[in-house]
Amino acid sequence: METRTVGLAELGLAHAYRVDHVPSFWKALPRILSPHDVGSDEVFLEVGSGMGRVVVLAARKYSFRRIIGVEISGDLHKIAERNVARNHRRLRCRDVELVNADILDYQIPDDVSVVYLYNPFLGPIFQHFVDELQRSVSRRPRKVRIIYLTPREEGRLLAWGNIRLVRTARAVRGDRSLNSVVRLYELAPNLDE
Repeated sequence: METRTVGLAELGLAHAYRVDHVPSFWKALPRILSPHDVGSDEVFLEVGSGMGRVVVLAARKYSFRRIIGVEISGDLHKIAERNVARNHRRLRCRDVELVNADILDYQIPDDVSVVYLYNPFLGPIFQHFVDELQRSVSRRPRKVRIIYLTPREEGRLLAWGNIRLVRTARAVRGDRSLNSVVRLYELAPNLDE
């Protein structure tokens, strides 16, 4: 499977609040979320899915009903399509949708129950993402688990009050830097609205 670091300037997508594409530590997902903790009715969304590494892992190892990867770069999106196609026979979840879109233009589906992100954006773009996730949960109340690798915008998540930290793990054993931290949060619907 093709994986490599790609600068956004190289893709013509450089932006003050967007982060270069760095392949996700493939062990981060199973270290924070066991396949046994995922039901067959759950929907997985990776925001900033890059070349599809985590999408393929989620489709191979977990019993999600549907898996969605959203990536702004058309070049990375095409690589992800090839990576998914190359692994298709080994996928446990066959309903994999790859979307080439900017998160600012993407409406989070109201059945998403697990969200994965490896720090793809910061500041107002991250705030937009959290706001959109909250709107989705308001439209269809449900609990959503958020897996956030390198959680630089954790404060924006926790500021809502209905998002709480559940668990922290290391994506790479022995690495004590923020770059190796993966956290699991739970967003509960605000039933007071």
